Amino acid sequence: MNALSVLSARGRWKWFPVPLGSFLFQALHNSCCRKKSTTPKKTLPSVAFCDESTKESGNAVDKLFSSEQQASILHVLNTASNKELEAFKLLRGRKSINIVEHREKFGPFQNLESLMNVPLFQYKTTIQVCNSILCPETGGKKRKSQENRLLKKLIKPEIRRERLKGVNSILSIVFGTRRIAWAHLDRKLAVLDWQQNECCQLMKGTYLSSVYLEEISSVISKMPKADFYILEKTGLSIQNSSLFPILLHLHIMEAMLYALLNKTFAQDGQHQVLSMNRNAVGKHFELMVGDSRTSGKELVKQFLSESVLKEEPRVFFPSDKIVHYRQMFASTEKHRIEELYDSLLQAIAFYELAVFDTEP
Repeated sequence: MNALSVLSARGRWKWFPVPLGSFLFQALHNSCCRKKSTTPKKTLPSVAFCDESTKESGNAVDKLFSSEQQASILHVLNTASNKELEAFKLLRGRKSINIVEHREKFGPFQNLESLMNVPLFQYKTTIQVCNSILCPETGGKKRKSQENRLLKKLIKPEIRRERLKGVNSILSIVFGTRRIAWAHLDRKLAVLDWQQNECCQLMKGTYLSSVYLEEISSVISKMPKADFYILEKTGLSIQNSSLFPILLHLHIMEAMLYALLNKTFAQDGQHQVLSMNRNAVGKHFELMVGDSRTSGKELVKQFLSESVLKEEPRVFFPSDKIVHYRQMFASTEKHRIEELYDSLLQAIAFYELAVFDTEP
């Protein structure tokens, strides 16, 4: 029924051309809200009427873009692969898959309005997607954003890339429960110093801070100076209670090294000590098996050999030190001296990932 008869104040019936559904909805709404008539009336957002206006708005999608712009957008929608569509931020995930599936089932898109027939695409989404195809993020901006995200996952605390780009030398430090090792490399990936120090007494007793201070201060006095000091950030889980003594030791070591090596932090507020994700280094050298990292001994052995055999090795060991380092490696090869190997690998990965931002 498209009209309702209503009794007027004078006792006469009048017919109103009001849709029955709308009238009943309004009457029911007024009845339910009668007791709350003192509250301010809320204005419904325009989204509430989106279903009624979608068709009407959809007819106007093509009018928002010139014929050249429409042709450019349709070319992308009709020719780009699923992976290519995902390059646009708004088309990641299911949206790009839906476009390809719709295209394969119904053929190429004839106009921009037809994009609204694809699941997950409404009027507003369609316009946003069309605009993103016309004006994607520039390569430089997108790359810089990705670089910053990767850098935050790789290194803590956050640091400006400009400082990293200007680094001349770094000291990579890796410590465990029994020893601490370091590798000093310049920006040419030349090994200037590489050694380890035994620290067997630290975990004995009650973790006395004074003992840690004395032991670590003694080790630092042997370390060369560098622009940055890179510490290994372990991936041990705090949920495993059996590992708590080891975690406590590693955190004390890290805190001591941060405090003792950041000598100028109080004056300039610039971090010289950074922590690098251990697993990120493992992935860089393909040393990961699932969530576990395998030994880097064979890789280090390879780098030592290449330094002699290749004209342009990945890592350069100066000729006056190569014999010493090869003897040192040979003397530790029968033992599990991972800190020594890892300190060198961490230094290489830091330069390649954070400073040069290149893959080998």
